[in-house]
Amino acid sequence: MKKRFLALIVLVLLMVPVLSACGSTQTTSSSGKSEIKQEITLNLMSEPPTLDPALATDTTSGWVIEHLFEGLYTTNKNGEVVKGLAKDVKVSEDGKTYTFTIREDAKWSDGTPVTAQDFEYAWKRVLNPETASEFAFYLYYLKGAEAYNKGKGSADQVGVKAIDDHTLVVELEEPVGYFDKLLTFWVYFPVKKSLVESNKNWAAQANTLVSNGAYKLTSWEHDSKVVIEKNDQYYNKDEITMEKVTWVMINEATTYYQMYKGGQIDLIASIPSDAVPQEKSNPEFKIIPYFGTYMYMFNVKKEPFNNLKVRQAFNLAIDREAITKQVTQSGETPAYAFVPEGVKTPSGEDFRKQKEAYFKQDIEKAKQLIKEAMQEEGWTKFPEVTLIYNTSENHKKVAESIQNMLSKNLGINVKLENQEWKAYLARTNSSDFQMARMGWVGIFLDPAVILDYFLGDSPNNRTLWVNPKYDELLHKGKVEADQTKRMEYLHQAEDILMQDLPFMPIYFYSQNYLTSKKFEGIVYPYNRYPNVRWAKKIAE
Repeated sequence: MKKRFLALIVLVLLMVPVLSACGSTQTTSSSGKSEIKQEITLNLMSEPPTLDPALATDTTSGWVIEHLFEGLYTTNKNGEVVKGLAKDVKVSEDGKTYTFTIREDAKWSDGTPVTAQDFEYAWKRVLNPETASEFAFYLYYLKGAEAYNKGKGSADQVGVKAIDDHTLVVELEEPVGYFDKLLTFWVYFPVKKSLVESNKNWAAQANTLVSNGAYKLTSWEHDSKVVIEKNDQYYNKDEITMEKVTWVMINEATTYYQMYKGGQIDLIASIPSDAVPQEKSNPEFKIIPYFGTYMYMFNVKKEPFNNLKVRQAFNLAIDREAITKQVTQSGETPAYAFVPEGVKTPSGEDFRKQKEAYFKQDIEKAKQLIKEAMQEEGWTKFPEVTLIYNTSENHKKVAESIQNMLSKNLGINVKLENQEWKAYLARTNSSDFQMARMGWVGIFLDPAVILDYFLGDSPNNRTLWVNPKYDELLHKGKVEADQTKRMEYLHQAEDILMQDLPFMPIYFYSQNYLTSKKFEGIVYPYNRYPNVRWAKKIAE
């Protein structure tokens, strides 16, 4: 009896640590040391309009989508393009046909296999006119894609075909020198055919969205937060170090800045401009070049911007150095061209450095151009000009600065008008403006995807400027196999754009960040928000 009693005491004592561990929130390693939870909180700023790769057109949605999904190619932590779900690829001699072998261990987050049919379905879904994807034109490289999207061809004529579960054959209209880079963009990601066909709202809730990337969506409290967690079905899960990512949605800069300072958010972008000077000496502060251009569009069909000399004068009359150093103050680079820095040419030189500036500030010349334009057009009084911009404190500061410069340097009074983003997009999409703010960021580092903005039939080109020679040179710059010649064509296209000036480039973007020193391994791409797949929390 005594032995049984002693045995019971020993059993109870053995159970106590186990029960204590079950009730604790602390993770403990086999060595007995506490492990740091690999979780990070970011700020998305606003509700992502969609998490459907076919419909997303904004970087907010894209930030989440690129953590949830993966295409045939992806980028590694060094920013290099590498195979993703493609295990192997064979390219025909003429560069027009790609045969992809899909990884056998590629799975959806629900454990079912990702198939070649999912890719074929996803791409044709983007092109389907009924889907109304605004980024469908990014698939026009595929044979028959543009015709199908514009209602002049059928889905069967599009150059993407699943031969079996693991073989995808892709036919292009012409060879494309950067097709692997293009395939890293979310519009080329697969979606699960059976899911999408059975539920039109599949991407609207956490409990219905199925993904194939490093993470799965576990919570989506609309207008509040998005939570993703490591996808245990992901083929490369062992390389993913961050287990859980939470995005909050705080749009007011002062509020999210204070939350960062209070430790409630681990990383923020777009620091309030008033706080930048004091943060520049903070080791947690980073400025990263961002592959995009901040600009004002001119409607070339409306006075006074129907006259080239007016467009030239406005460009010559503003002080970009003052704007970047005194107004934005976040490491932006004054823009005297359209394509930003960041693209290495075959010679090793940056594309932008090969032809840095198309003009410089020249107030006297600007005044003369305005005088000549008024004589040409028969204007006795310079037409009224209204500049519109989407509501933002930073946009307002830039607009007011340029308003003052045009008034001081040219004697032209520009009215300012702001609108909320949705209304602003509707207005600019219909080209109902004289002068309007816009920004354009390349989907990858290549001049062609920046210059795409001003294609004559681009849905993004709201200026109504069309130049067939520009379109022709840009087309050549996309399909030319010789990379040196490619860059020459793209320079020539930019030459035409900068001669006609349907816009006012103001600065090349940069992105400022504050990142908690508790984290390492976060990747800051030139054309995306930070990637935290390989991030590691090193301190509580």
